[in-house]
Amino acid sequence: MNIILLGPPGAGKGTQAQRLQTDRGMVQLSTGDMLRAAVAAGTPVGLQAKAVMDAGQLVSDDIIVALISDRLDEPDTRAGVIFDGFPRTTAQADALDAMLATKGLTLDHVVELSVDEDALVDRITGRFSCAKCGAGYHDRFKPPVAPGVCDSCGSTEFKRRPDDNEETVRKRMTEYREKTAPISNYYREKGLLRQIDGMADIDVVYSEIVSILNGKS
Repeated sequence: MNIILLGPPGAGKGTQAQRLQTDRGMVQLSTGDMLRAAVAAGTPVGLQAKAVMDAGQLVSDDIIVALISDRLDEPDTRAGVIFDGFPRTTAQADALDAMLATKGLTLDHVVELSVDEDALVDRITGRFSCAKCGAGYHDRFKPPVAPGVCDSCGSTEFKRRPDDNEETVRKRMTEYREKTAPISNYYREKGLLRQIDGMADIDVVYSEIVSILNGKS
């Protein structure tokens, strides 16, 4: 089963993808991670991408699709994949469909996590993590049990992502609406799109995703 998780930054796509990997054996395909790995490994596509990036240019859709194509040929993807961060435009969606067709593969579901922008800003700007073990926290929703002490490892050092501020988050939301949100209509017209409340509890969101994948919702 091959699916796409749609939603703006901070909507929880990564969290849900990790659970699907653990529970269903699916593979999360993050194009950013794949690109870095291909460059580091010196694969043909990685070398091509490196040359483009070294020249200060953006990696083309063709290179990204070739990267995904190579990854889909690896045996661990047979249980299904979760596309994360791709496609971002309707042109990329077209290219993905064409590439999958050459392999006899299809998309089974496109699940969009709908969010409230103000609530999402609150969610993102309040998050922080343990600098030692990486355990995640939130100022209001998930503070450490003992203030200033990591629940997992006892460290007292924490960190926040420098781009987790309101101005940056709202800019990313605007970019998402302008560039990525239109592919919702692309997949809606194909009858693949399902929308769920991404602001609900993590377990509730996961349960709804699983229901969709199991054909029960």
